[in-house]
Amino acid sequence: MYQDLALADNLDIVQNMFLGRERTRFRLLDEESMERAAGETLATLGVTTVRSVRQPVASLSGGQRQAVAIAKAVLWNSRLVIMDEPTAALGVAQTRMVLDLARRLTDRGLGVLMISHNLNDIFEVADRIAVLYLGRLVTQGPIAQYDRETVVDYITSGRSERTGPVAPGPVPEHDGKDPA
Repeated sequence: MYQDLALADNLDIVQNMFLGRERTRFRLLDEESMERAAGETLATLGVTTVRSVRQPVASLSGGQRQAVAIAKAVLWNSRLVIMDEPTAALGVAQTRMVLDLARRLTDRGLGVLMISHNLNDIFEVADRIAVLYLGRLVTQGPIAQYDRETVVDYITSGRSERTGPVAPGPVPEHDGKDPA
């Protein structure tokens, strides 16, 4: 799921979810099948805030747009959903909706990789964390091993001098050799 969502504002929800993968029947668009599948996918994800799957994407809120982009990925049996800054520029209610949706995806057994600078969002929904500094992985592990201050240290300097159980060591360098 791209940060800009890659949705076409001039199309409705169904058209966006099936864009480039339209279903046909007897060489005609199978509108009924696509509409049903879009509605079922949104319903299984708990998205109840859209009036109709034929609602133009341009009329949706930011959170609803995020939900459509996520549903589009789920519709095609994705096992991993990558979210790039999914709550950027969203209000409080819309952010809550997107975070709840991310949690529901994991509850359904899908992998969710969330890229975000919003540590509140990360600490709310993440099971594990990986921190990059200047494009290099500097630490990773279960979220319970970290606190916000330690993560900020790693983000801003690539290291942390904090002691205690919340300051895991740096990620060892990979020498390119097979560990076996």
